[in-house]
Amino acid sequence: MTTNKTYAGIPESYAKLDTAKIVLIPVPYDGTSTWQKGADKGPGAFLEASENMELYDIETDTEVYKKGIYLAESVTENSSPEAMVEAVHKTAKHYINKNKFVTLFGGEHSISIGSIRAFNECFNSLTVLHIDAHADLRKEYEGSSCNHACAVYEASQTSNLVQVGIRSMDIAETRVMNAEKVFFAHNMATNEYWMDNVIDLLTNNVFITFDLDALDPSIMPGTGTPEPGGLLWYETLEFLKIVFEEKNVVGFDIVELCPEKNNKRSEFLAAKLYYKMLSYKFLETQEDENVDDFKVTPPFSKISKFKDTDDYE
Repeated sequence: MTTNKTYAGIPESYAKLDTAKIVLIPVPYDGTSTWQKGADKGPGAFLEASENMELYDIETDTEVYKKGIYLAESVTENSSPEAMVEAVHKTAKHYINKNKFVTLFGGEHSISIGSIRAFNECFNSLTVLHIDAHADLRKEYEGSSCNHACAVYEASQTSNLVQVGIRSMDIAETRVMNAEKVFFAHNMATNEYWMDNVIDLLTNNVFITFDLDALDPSIMPGTGTPEPGGLLWYETLEFLKIVFEEKNVVGFDIVELCPEKNNKRSEFLAAKLYYKMLSYKFLETQEDENVDDFKVTPPFSKISKFKDTDDYE
């Protein structure tokens, strides 16, 4: 259950499901992490930080919360990794089928198996843009295919997976990885065209799974497995803005926030990142209020339509 009344304390008039364009699903799960625990506290810390964030975005000159952001009930299933993944899958698909722009906040990265599965079932020719320090391409780990180390293995088999920021992996993952669609951090550091190169590999419909350990620990220390050599703030925003401008981002999740004791910097960054991504997504429609990204038939008709799906009841 979510304890926050509305996302970021926005007025109730902007937080109703029937009128909100955006849905935020918290998933406080930390069942398979293997080093620092605490990702289950991530969604709560993120929501608290969001309440202390200014809701006017200077860069885009917008207040995206006025598009409506519905804070859904948290997905709290934790009886097994497989049960959690299925609960996330069903919940995400439920709101996608209501023609909402669906976002999720974890929790550890295993939640993305469920969210990616839902979006892949609903959108044609989906690219999963995986922004992360780790490859997460194990087929199975510690007896489960629903482990955080397996977060995008299924996506590698069922969608167009493009990976950005990778700088830690097991040698076995090289046998699964499509190296032509992987942007390793050490190469990105010397390639001024890496952003354009990524864009060239994306299909029209894009789902973003953003693991916060993609960011350098100098700005994002609050994650379970911080890795040196990560992305910095403004290059991350530059890249995301290009993706949102040039492609039809159909949804995203943010995962692996592991709050630090006595320091709020990581959750505040996560809060700003989430809000920036929404601001980029809805920038065009905020500039032209006559444009609506969410049509009943077909949804997201600005670019592409859904695959045929049955509503989740």
